[in-house]
Amino acid sequence: MFRTALRTVRAHKARLLMTVLAVMLGVAFVSGTLVFADTTAAAHRAAASKSFAGIAVTVTEKPPPPGAPAAGQGAGGVLDDALVRRLAEVLGVAAVRPSVDGSAVLNAADGTPLRADRAWSHLAAAYVADKDGEDSRHPVVEGRAPAGSAEVAVDSGTAAAGGFRLGDMITLATDGPVMTKRLVGIVTTRDTRVTAGGTLALFDRATAQRLFASPGHYTGIDLSAAPGTAPSELARRVTEVLPADRAEATTGAAQAAQQALLVDTLTRGYEKVPLVFAGVALFIGSFLIVNTFTMLVARRTREIALLRAIGASRRQVSRSVLLEALLVGLVASAGGLLLGLGIAAVLPDVLSTGANVLPRGPLVVGPRSFVAALGVGVGVTVLAAWLPSRRAARVAPVEAMRTAAQPPTPARSRSRLRGATGLALLVLGAGLLVSLTRAEDASEENLRTAMFGCSLVLAALIVLAPLLAAPVIRLIGRLTVRYGITGRLARENALRDPRRTAATAATLMISTALVSGLAVIGHSTGQALDRQAAAGLGADYVISTRSTTTAVDPAAVRRVADTAGVRTASAVTDSTLFTGGGVREISGVDPRTLDAVMKLDFVSGSAEDLGPGRIALSRTLARDLGLTTGGRLDARVGRHQEPKPYTVVGVYQDNPIARDALGDRTEVAENAFLPGSVQRILVRTDDGADPETVERQLRAAVGNSPLLKVQGQGQLVAEAAGTLGDLLKVMYGMLAIGVVIGALGIVNTLAMSVAERTREIGVLRALGMDRTGVRRMIRLEAVGVAAFGTLLGMAGGLFGAWSVGSLANGAMEQYALAPPWGTLLLIGLLSLVIGAAAATVPARRAAALSPLEAVAGH
Repeated sequence: MFRTALRTVRAHKARLLMTVLAVMLGVAFVSGTLVFADTTAAAHRAAASKSFAGIAVTVTEKPPPPGAPAAGQGAGGVLDDALVRRLAEVLGVAAVRPSVDGSAVLNAADGTPLRADRAWSHLAAAYVADKDGEDSRHPVVEGRAPAGSAEVAVDSGTAAAGGFRLGDMITLATDGPVMTKRLVGIVTTRDTRVTAGGTLALFDRATAQRLFASPGHYTGIDLSAAPGTAPSELARRVTEVLPADRAEATTGAAQAAQQALLVDTLTRGYEKVPLVFAGVALFIGSFLIVNTFTMLVARRTREIALLRAIGASRRQVSRSVLLEALLVGLVASAGGLLLGLGIAAVLPDVLSTGANVLPRGPLVVGPRSFVAALGVGVGVTVLAAWLPSRRAARVAPVEAMRTAAQPPTPARSRSRLRGATGLALLVLGAGLLVSLTRAEDASEENLRTAMFGCSLVLAALIVLAPLLAAPVIRLIGRLTVRYGITGRLARENALRDPRRTAATAATLMISTALVSGLAVIGHSTGQALDRQAAAGLGADYVISTRSTTTAVDPAAVRRVADTAGVRTASAVTDSTLFTGGGVREISGVDPRTLDAVMKLDFVSGSAEDLGPGRIALSRTLARDLGLTTGGRLDARVGRHQEPKPYTVVGVYQDNPIARDALGDRTEVAENAFLPGSVQRILVRTDDGADPETVERQLRAAVGNSPLLKVQGQGQLVAEAAGTLGDLLKVMYGMLAIGVVIGALGIVNTLAMSVAERTREIGVLRALGMDRTGVRRMIRLEAVGVAAFGTLLGMAGGLFGAWSVGSLANGAMEQYALAPPWGTLLLIGLLSLVIGAAAATVPARRAAALSPLEAVAGH
């Protein structure tokens, strides 16, 4: 039977090509992603090892106990010049090099913050020269090292990203006021945090100590080991001379591993997108595999029956089909692995951006890539061919006596079973989704229910598709019959085998359902965010910090208020509200200016009564805590250690600008983790003020600090919708994959259909149908199948979007279903165009058949 399977694969290699391509695409994404992940991790480790080359041990200060001041906040610290001298005398120490590290955010040459979204990678350090006068960690490639408090150096990547040149004045900030320094040098670095997309600013030693430690103190001390001294042994000796419980020693190898793990973790998310594409490709491709082997089994009915007649058992026939699938899977896996290497090679370029640069390195093809390629390719192909193999085993020997292949006629009992199963899945899935319309929040449990319900509805559509094919194709056929006899024949050809038509359309149906549903949710959410911003924010601009560890300079509030065109500037202090039910956010506001900058809809009470000991709660928080206006809440704010009684003076509709609770700004600021700090300034401008001018003046009022954001309402909406936009891009990528595989399925089905109908097409040609008519007939059949899959998928997607939309409505009161009709129309037209294009090759092949040869050679 193995030889039989091998001969069958050879005989039908052209028809199996589309199946191989579909499986190859999924395997390529899986293996390519794994190779990419292994390569990236190896590059991170290699870069980190180079960064810590020559460093045997690093001494750092231990975190101070709670309540004790940290270095740089008045404490002297223990890493000083005296400790440097003591460490130099430790046996086995070859060299000692102190370091001062911190964080600094830079403005690019155009005044915009440079890579401000990557808070973890804004590195700053002191340029510490070795005995030869150079800092080996930061070799200077242009200019010179910084030599005074007014000078700075940056790495070459930062200079390129920021558009800096030697002599430029660079605006930057650490955790305080904005500073301006002249660029005097450009360096290179092996630090993987920088090479992975971070920035690096270097200062002279005294300036760095003043900014990040304290005069005469350091944040770390690097030690190199003398020949023959192991780093672990050196770390033990160094620990003996360190102040107890104040400092610790770590080997360079351990630091390299930690840094590689950090960067690898931060960039690990890049491999999720290709894996999602792989899953979609394999899932949709499995329908193509089932359809292909089903058609092959049907076409080889007499051949299989002859095998049964000469003694082949059902099990042998079934194994023969599975062996064919195994051979196809092996070929597809090998091709997919090779294609995956190409994908792995280009993924760093595709996923790298100006702010996120992935490291380069030789491709690392580990065992898991081979195992995954073979397991995925062979496993999916064999599993998908299991049902066709069962059908092949049911072929009776008497079928060998038939003179021609007959179209399948499913038993009524099977049709009834299919209908009952599909309706059960549809009722169960639709019931779960409809039940969510009464949900009030997007809890994790509700989201799981929604995903399960959508999966059931999609499964129901797949099961019911063969039963729906006939009525839907007849409906679509009312348009195709306008093309005359070719249109009617196209409709009848699609109706000849509903199961084949449904399996061919399933690929487009799945991808269309996914994308249309998420397109509706995305468009509806975007409009809801617009309405939310208009309904909840009375201010025209919001000035806020980029991280929770920084704050707005309180003096900037007055400068903003004095800016021309500004009517109201209201400072807001954000802090943490600890209640018996958990941790929430509280915003400290000025009740006198609140109405001018926030649009609050109070259910009861008002903001006028806010003051010390009096707070207002959002409707959700009040409901969760079981409180109403006039109630009492025991809670603590910020760093305050003991709960304090608060009187609830109002309950307002949920508002993202107001957060979970509102309190008096003076009281909240006193207890904030950064006492007296300001996290946001809400700005209302005069009517008719020029937006560009006002925004430029506001940036100037806060010193063009890269630590702060100045955003209008449109920018706030775009920021809130950023994650959703990324999700939609992934979904459109899924649509592209689904369309590609769907096109392969249509090509495969029509090509095999043309081969089955060779004599029929020959008769049509003999009766007078020209080549153009034959091509039109095949194309109309393809368009009908594509339209069937698109309509079914779009119906499922719209239903899912409608039902799941209630979860968004529970979290966002302004949410309302708003289908993007233009986008949906474009998706539908694209599917029809793909269907017509996929029919090009089969149509040409059918039109090229000679009438006499077709009739005689069948």
